[in-house]
Amino acid sequence: MPTRDDVIEALRSVEDPELGMDIVELGLLYDVEVQGPRVNIRYSLTSMGCPAGPLIQQSIEEVAQSLPDVEQVQTELTWDPPWTPDKMSDDAKFILGFG
Repeated sequence: MPTRDDVIEALRSVEDPELGMDIVELGLLYDVEVQGPRVNIRYSLTSMGCPAGPLIQQSIEEVAQSLPDVEQVQTELTWDPPWTPDKMSDDAKFILGFG
């Protein structure tokens, strides 16, 4: 069974195409819960009108589903709390000029 850290590490391959960085560095990944073969993922987007939203959700599901022993992936898009640039890693802030 994958651990929470395994799932988070795998999700580093999911990029926000508008910003060209992964959702983990951007702070868009809010929570990962692993319950045996089920993985629940809470995430947000940089804006409500983000055109890449469906693509990001699909990528999250595909990446999590590809992990060994994962049978079910549940994603939840949330705006609570709303994403802000403060949630980005220091590297992402520096690269995108928020540092």
